[in-house]
Amino acid sequence: MKIKNTLPLIVLLALGRVVFGQQAPDTAYNFAIAQPRYPLGKGSAVTVDAAHNNFHTLDNRYAPFGKVLANDGYRLVSNNKTITPEVLRECRIYVISNPLDSSNTGSWQLPTPSAFSAAEITAIHDWVKNGGSLLLIADHMPFAGAAQALAQSFGFKFLNCFAMDNRRRSLERFYRDNQSLADSEITRGVDTVVTFTGSAFKIPKGAQPILALKNYTLSLPVVAWQFEENTPTLPGEGFHQGAYLVYGKGRIVVMGEAAMFSAQLAGPNRNPVGLNRPEAKANNQLLINIIHWLDQ
Repeated sequence: MKIKNTLPLIVLLALGRVVFGQQAPDTAYNFAIAQPRYPLGKGSAVTVDAAHNNFHTLDNRYAPFGKVLANDGYRLVSNNKTITPEVLRECRIYVISNPLDSSNTGSWQLPTPSAFSAAEITAIHDWVKNGGSLLLIADHMPFAGAAQALAQSFGFKFLNCFAMDNRRRSLERFYRDNQSLADSEITRGVDTVVTFTGSAFKIPKGAQPILALKNYTLSLPVVAWQFEENTPTLPGEGFHQGAYLVYGKGRIVVMGEAAMFSAQLAGPNRNPVGLNRPEAKANNQLLINIIHWLDQ
């Protein structure tokens, strides 16, 4: 495959400064649901992983994620234990967002070992195959690298990269018109999806796309957000940032960007990032659609 480098270094460094700015959950954010799926607190159990040095957890950056689902009646649980069949039996949907191996905590650089042990990967794989539902979210490098082995067990091939929009837009938008936003049961009622610089992956046979990377460049740095003239890049054609798959008796949704389902205040100006961004309002419906699809 041909390697090329087309992204101006100054643009990438500017994006890096935004990402490394202080990120705190927007605790005031709320998304009202007119017709919740369940009565308050009576819905299926959604467990959010907190056992793998996760950048997004229910008690921090994914608190707004939990609030949206709680408004839909779901019961939210945080798990800080090793993933075992016993842990998985306690929930209907298991959510993993931006896991990391302990060696990468505070050190976002290569190598990026798997965040999960072989036993955990087997437990998750077998649980899904036998009827469980998994939402796996892995952002730009190093998170994609930490999730590679788990995703690969289901046939999804993460590239440990930064997916950068060649159009230099301040927000990355996915539309139906150019088929970057697929028309599917998961995207009903959603016309535009906004993401905030994630990773990319190849989808297996039988998987259905949600977000396709069109006019993107995939950059593979040694250190996160440090891009050099010789940093290898690949064209984004054929890669995705969202997809779903019926796997055995279970279901899995894989997303390559995490902030899109958060609501954060970033940097000294406390800029909204995620569900609280006005342009990303439809992301709320996409999140609800994903959870409803998994809850079947």
